[in-house]
Order: sequence, then structure tokens, then C-alpha cells
Amino acid sequence: MYMLLLILLGVIVLFTTFMTKPKKRIHHRLVSLGLLLVVVGGSGVYESYQGNTSTGDNPRQSVKTTTDSSTDLSKLNYQSDQEIEVNNNKPTFTSSDLNINNGAWQSFTNLDNLNRAVRADALLNKGLMPTAKREPLYVNPTGWHNKKLKSGWLYNRSHLIGYQLSGQNNNPKNLMTGTRSLNSPEMLKHENDIAYYLKQDPNNYIRYRVQPIYRGNELVARGVQMMAESMDSQGSADGQVSFNVYIFNIESGVTINYSDGTSVVNNN
Repeated sequence: MYMLLLILLGVIVLFTTFMTKPKKRIHHRLVSLGLLLVVVGGSGVYESYQGNTSTGDNPRQSVKTTTDSSTDLSKLNYQSDQEIEVNNNKPTFTSSDLNINNGAWQSFTNLDNLNRAVRADALLNKGLMPTAKREPLYVNPTGWHNKKLKSGWLYNRSHLIGYQLSGQNNNPKNLMTGTRSLNSPEMLKHENDIAYYLKQDPNNYIRYRVQPIYRGNELVARGVQMMAESMDSQGSADGQVSFNVYIFNIESGVTINYSDGTSVVNNN
């Protein structure tokens, strides 16, 4: 406000000087004073504007953390974002992966030599979605050492492909030990987007892949990679659901021993 007043005062001085035409010496002094007031006021306004844009008065959209598709995800350590984009959030399915000629299907890789869930693939369609109520889970995935926290249980039996999409429930090939935050809200928000899309049209498809990422022989995954690509009835990608993300299997305030699933609650 004060800077604007200086500019206004400078303009008034200049205007008055040129209108009244005082003696030459006074004229020069008044012109110099008027110009000085305008320059000082203008500089103050500019600095104020710069300060506002840098402190958030003119916010920019935040950039989501991303990693290259060739990155070994098992070597990544959690920093600040539980979910990061892979390959700029673009799925890496091939044209044959996106073939819909055989209709909807789902496939679960056999457990590995440590009995860990490995990968789930599917061409999802509304026809695969269950109508029956889900039964209680009883299968314990590898590294299942659950613990009650103040905010709830540390772990969930996390489906690779959510029950609401596949009808698969107590399938050991489709279950991993996941933290509560990994399961919900992180994985669930993507599953809900997929479910919504499939319900809009029974001829819609989504190519889907979910893969736990382990480090060496650890029994609990460090995270999970999820990819999805939506397609219309002609098998053409429509971009309505399209993502490639990696979600860290962490829980705030807890240190997890990924080798066996035991954990320590941090007191600080």
C-alpha cells in the first residue's frame, strides 16, 4: 500500500511541476523528486509481488515423484511419498497383453520356493466381479506377524487383485502381508477407480497387473507395483483408467523387519 502511495505522490509531483512551470532550478529538483518517488514505489511493488509468488500466494501444482521403468524397485527406500509413479505413470503392457479376443480372465503365478505370492494378471470385466458377500480371511501370507497398534492392526491380508474385482478371496497366490496403509487407502483407491469404470459398461475391460516387490529372500514385500489400462469394447485404450505406480509397504511410526515380518513401534 505504501509503495502505491509513493508512486501516486510521484505522479502528482511530476504533473504539478509540468503544469505550473516553476523556475528552472526548482523545476529540475521537483522532476528528480517525482521520478525518485515513482522508481522507489515501483521497486517496492515488484519486490512484494515476487515475494508473494515465492511464498505460495501463486501456488504451482506439485510434481509427483516418479522413477524410470528400468529401475530395480526392490532397491528403492521410502523417502516421503508412499506412492510413486513408474515410467511417468504409463503402463508398459505390450499389444498382445491388451488383446481382448478371449474375453475376461485372471491368472495367478504359483507361489515361489519361499511360499511368497509372486504376481497376478487379469483382463478385468464386470462379469468377473462377485455378487456374493466376502467370507472371512484365514490364509496367513509369508511374514504374517501382526501387531495391534493404537490406530488399529499393523497388517492386512492384502489381495493382489481386490476381491471386489475378481471374487478371489482365500487364494494364497493372491495374498500378501501388507500394511494397513498399503492396503487402504493406497491400493484401495486404485481398485475403486477400476470398479467404477467396469460398472459403467459391461463391455469395458481393464488390463491389470499387480506384483509384490521383494528384496532378496525377505518374506515381506518392500512394496507393490500396480499397472492398469482401460479399454472399450473394441479393445482400444481409452485412457480413463491408466496408471503405473509403486507403493511402499510401510506404516508410519513402525519399523518393519522385512526378513520375517516382525516389527518395532517407534516411541519418538
